[in-house]
Amino acid sequence: MAKKAQSTLVNMLLSLTAIALVAAAALALMNAVTEEPIKVAKQNKVKKAIENVLKQVDENGKTLDSIDYKTLKDTIVNADGEEMVCHLAYNAEGEYAGAAVETSDPNGFGGTLKVMVGFDKDGNVYGYSILESNETPGLGAKADKWFQLGQKGQVVGKSPATEPQSELRVTKDTRGGGTVDAITGSTITSKAFLRSVNKAYTNLQTVLNK
Repeated sequence: MAKKAQSTLVNMLLSLTAIALVAAAALALMNAVTEEPIKVAKQNKVKKAIENVLKQVDENGKTLDSIDYKTLKDTIVNADGEEMVCHLAYNAEGEYAGAAVETSDPNGFGGTLKVMVGFDKDGNVYGYSILESNETPGLGAKADKWFQLGQKGQVVGKSPATEPQSELRVTKDTRGGGTVDAITGSTITSKAFLRSVNKAYTNLQTVLNK
């Protein structure tokens, strides 16, 4: 009886091992099949975000202006050890026309908030797109619209360099000097978003002054 039980146990272990190997192989195959499409989708999302932040539209979606550009990527590692990518834009004459900067802040209400921020050649915010957000629907998730041109918390046209404290802050910031209306009921998200914009501006100046 003991030998039979031992034999059954061995068979079970062999069966479980075989199942695990098959499952691992299936997962590896699925990863190989989906890896490239996922990579392409992320690249397309970034490309679309660059295009979005380098053009201005009014509240009705009408294009007001856009940069005829070609872009060059410049990657830097900032003081916090984060890798940041600046997509520098040049007009048809080869003159610097602005930039789209990938940035993020780890302290949004729902975690990390990733943003693509566009700046014109003078360092003013030209536009932005939310790349990744886990904010609360109906509250922090409003960040994709709240700070756009013509909206209540508009940052388009502003520059951290010309703000009272040399950075964008919400109006009720306890440190004072804020000029941007926070999203109603979502101050944490608003502050995370503005920190992202400020960081993007600082990183861009680092790249431009190399």
